[in-house]
Amino acid sequence: MEHRKRFQTEKITVDNEREFILEGPIPPHRLKDYTMHPQLDAFRRPMEQHEALVDIAGLEEGRIIAAVENGVIVGYVTFHYPDELERWSEGGMSDLIELGAIEVSNDYRGYGLGKKLIRLAFAEEQLENAIVYTTEYYWHWDLESTKLSVWDYRNMMENLMKSVDMVWFATDDPEICSHPANCLMVRIGKEVPLSSVEQFDRVRFRGRFMY
Repeated sequence: MEHRKRFQTEKITVDNEREFILEGPIPPHRLKDYTMHPQLDAFRRPMEQHEALVDIAGLEEGRIIAAVENGVIVGYVTFHYPDELERWSEGGMSDLIELGAIEVSNDYRGYGLGKKLIRLAFAEEQLENAIVYTTEYYWHWDLESTKLSVWDYRNMMENLMKSVDMVWFATDDPEICSHPANCLMVRIGKEVPLSSVEQFDRVRFRGRFMY
């Protein structure tokens, strides 16, 4: 499969003074020159997360899209193959890509950076030859800082993914089925062959009678 990495950059200004650069897919050597905002700690400590982003950017299929202010990453989105220990890797699909993480520093929320980053990732039909999926689990959500209910946060995430035409897909995955707020959202690129769609159906349903 061809992994199209067509570098995009966009400058945005908010509050008539704050300026951000949105860019990606960012190559590893460029990511190394940036630092992480200290509030980007949802998955691991900022320095460790920075190392993880550099590693992902170096993967053939990996891509990092980030919002940068004065050399500091204040938000990012990751794309990569599913973890080999997860069911989503069972089909051995070269055209199945996970939107793995999206994180924006608390101080930078409210500017729509998450939506802008995701849209940039799909620019110039970069992912039209892939099935892109994301798994949303309520235990990963920042309910404490946002003061949102589980369902309000779920609606926010669902609307965010819908901005790039990702839609809800059913699955019998135990983790997703463990809570009604969890969900699987998917975008099937227009160049994806029917054989890949059928293979993805087999992955998301182990009990074939369910689809």
